[in-house]
Amino acid sequence: MRALIERIGPCRMQFGPPEFHSLAEAIVYQQLNGKAAETIFRRFAARAGEPLTPEGIVKLSDEQMRGAGLSKQKSAYLKDLAAKTSSGLLDFARLPQLPDVEVVEHLTQVKGIGVWTAQMFLMFSLKRENVLPTGDYGVRMAIYKHYLDVRHVKAAKKVRKRKIKLPTPEQMEKIAKCWEPYRSVACWYLWRSMDTRTL
Repeated sequence: MRALIERIGPCRMQFGPPEFHSLAEAIVYQQLNGKAAETIFRRFAARAGEPLTPEGIVKLSDEQMRGAGLSKQKSAYLKDLAAKTSSGLLDFARLPQLPDVEVVEHLTQVKGIGVWTAQMFLMFSLKRENVLPTGDYGVRMAIYKHYLDVRHVKAAKKVRKRKIKLPTPEQMEKIAKCWEPYRSVACWYLWRSMDTRTL
């Protein structure tokens, strides 16, 4: 980690506010590359209003959401987020006081919000410093590259092509133990080391 920090320089994590708009934006961006997601988000926000609100989303028809480039599934996720926020089931004002585990539980009651999205919200909206997203491909790949692959360099030379075996959550937790209480910062460096766009 020290070598990565020296190579990359100071940590420059960028944060968004811990509010409805940020989570709705995260849903739009799921499983899309940066440019496509940006275009769809811009079109969607132009229809729903910016910043995004539950009322702005609820007023849109399925056709309007499709016209912005959203899939039927993502539209359903956004409507569910809006409905649960409007009803008070999802309460953004409570989130800063809740421990990480409870934030994940609270957010994952919304369709389309999985553990990974909740962890990104913890890191980049609630500014939690000790999150380790064990399901994140970029973090897993970087840990493999910087921590596991180097241990098998001699063995790798003997074998022409080795199949990459990404670390398990248990292996990641063990490796990341020494990064506590700043595992989020370590993850930012891991993403940067793989030239992955950080949030």
